[in-house]
Amino acid sequence: MTHANAEVSSRLLDDQYQLGAGDVINIRVFGEEELSLEVRLSDSGVINYPFLGEVKVAGLSASLVEKKIAAGLLDGYLVNPSVEVTITQYRSFFVDGEVNTPGSYAYLPGLTINKAVAMASGFTPRASQNKILIKRGQGNEQITIEADLDTKLYPGDIITVKQSFF
Repeated sequence: MTHANAEVSSRLLDDQYQLGAGDVINIRVFGEEELSLEVRLSDSGVINYPFLGEVKVAGLSASLVEKKIAAGLLDGYLVNPSVEVTITQYRSFFVDGEVNTPGSYAYLPGLTINKAVAMASGFTPRASQNKILIKRGQGNEQITIEADLDTKLYPGDIITVKQSFF
């Protein structure tokens, strides 16, 4: 994949991805360095942005955040703001159960269960590679799905590897 293709692919992922608490975004306003910054979303999904104060961005894609900030800056601050938002760090995912090193890990685009288990130092001898659950979502909107080793992961996922019974 060329560098240009990687950027396009990354941009498409950012536009599909919904931001959540713990994500870090880079906001760039062309020609306005003092308005360009990198910021982590708070636990409530809010960022503090110059002139606009607290802005709720959780649940929005990067392109929707661009529009929201541009609209806010257009309202009495800048004539024609050009805003670009990129995700610089995704929130973590978690692996627990029958893996050698349970814990929190940094999400990387394209991550699968197989790669996540490798990051957690592999399965324990008691692990069932056929009984893997993913808890996905936030707050009251969480779902639990059965997964296999090729299932794609998303930031914030909680992976549980169940024990095998012989």
